[in-house]
Amino acid sequence: MRIIVLFISLIVLSFGVQSKELRAVQIYTDNQLLDLIKENKHLGQVVLDDCQLVQDIEARALKAKMPSYQFLWGDMLAYGVCIKKDISLGLHYMKLSADQGLPEALEQLGRYHHVGKFMQVDTDKAIIYLKEAALLKNLNAQIRLAEIYQQGLGSPLDYPELYSLLHHAVTDDKKTHQKIATLLASLAEKMPEHVVNQAKKQHY
Repeated sequence: MRIIVLFISLIVLSFGVQSKELRAVQIYTDNQLLDLIKENKHLGQVVLDDCQLVQDIEARALKAKMPSYQFLWGDMLAYGVCIKKDISLGLHYMKLSADQGLPEALEQLGRYHHVGKFMQVDTDKAIIYLKEAALLKNLNAQIRLAEIYQQGLGSPLDYPELYSLLHHAVTDDKKTHQKIATLLASLAEKMPEHVVNQAKKQHY
């Protein structure tokens, strides 16, 4: 009798483990995925979900053409997360997402062009992508663009716009706040005082 009870207990325990292993993972809503992307946790979440959503992600990127999923699919391809690595195709989907105006995609492509990630350094292209992302209130893009302008690159005609964006930027991170203050001071030195004052009043 004890052997039978033990056997049944082992079956129940085994079934319970399998149930956990076969846990159905729900596809992310667009807002959930956007939050993950903003926190740079999107790839990690796909891995945490045991790569169960690969087909759903691919469908939303290729068929539904959702920019958030195009970005995720592009990142998965570029870094070989849950699928075979294909950098060129990954960059293609990142660009499709950027073309639809996803700020994080624009910022990432701008950053890649700036530092030479997956491609040769191209500061002019980097500025184009970063400017678009900056106007869409992407703080990382605004900061990187200011650092590029700080080096004397880009057009001085664009300085007031970026100054205004950074001046009105909101952050609760002390280091980021200090960094913005330093970049604003540097930009201010490159412009007449009346232009700086006007930029402070301007809202984009």
